[in-house]
Amino acid sequence: MAAEGPGAKATKANLNLSTADFALEHYVAVTTEGESAGVEQLFAEDFNQKIQATNAQSNSRSEVINSLKKQKGEKLNCIVSTDILEESADYMVAKVTLKFENFTKADLVTLERMGNDWKVSKSINSYK
Repeated sequence: MAAEGPGAKATKANLNLSTADFALEHYVAVTTEGESAGVEQLFAEDFNQKIQATNAQSNSRSEVINSLKKQKGEKLNCIVSTDILEESADYMVAKVTLKFENFTKADLVTLERMGNDWKVSKSINSYK
């Protein structure tokens, strides 16, 4: 990922979010591999996460960041695939699929160009 090497974890990460692909790659690392470096940089200020389930939930930016920080170093036991559904100069919609042994999680992720960086602005999760 973006901040590898000796001592990289001890300093504040300087993420390369200059392309949608880099931002999406880091989002996948943060959500599935327990990567916590630069997690605040990754999410837009108005980020919102929706979880479509029996009891639909909505999580704010701070709730998601706090949850991801608690999962630091925890790698999910799943097969990850990403598909770009829509892409333009200023936004991207991607589907991140996490296939676990007994269920599949689909995460529709919207990324937007904000200045010189790309940020995750929305995430909608569903389970099968």
